[in-house]
Amino acid sequence: MTKNHPDPDRFLKDTDLEKQREKMIGQHIGYRYDVNMMPDYQRLTPFLRKYMETMGWEDLNWLEDVHMGYEEQRAAVFDRNINGWVGVPEDMGLPKDQQARDMLARELLVKFQMSRNHPLVDLRKAYGKFRR
Repeated sequence: MTKNHPDPDRFLKDTDLEKQREKMIGQHIGYRYDVNMMPDYQRLTPFLRKYMETMGWEDLNWLEDVHMGYEEQRAAVFDRNINGWVGVPEDMGLPKDQQARDMLARELLVKFQMSRNHPLVDLRKAYGKFRR
């Protein structure tokens, strides 16, 4: 394959580095292997259903690679915006099914990103061009 057209099976021929990354984050990165892997929309939480309806969206493509992971033996969701893990409250019961845990992870991530506690709120206040 050329530089502009990499081998389409490159993730199937996984390198040791990628396996180490999956071990480090505590989860298998399935979407690397199957680009058609989509969330099961039968498992949408009420919040996510309302969120999609309010936003006028038919899917959650931007959240499809958000999964419940673990940081230091604690359930957590990775937030790319802050490049860090957001811990799930310890008293929160987690579903046994991975798809249901992933939907919960998506809901928790959206709620955190919308909260006043999100670190980007402080950045917006400090560097925002327009103030309300």
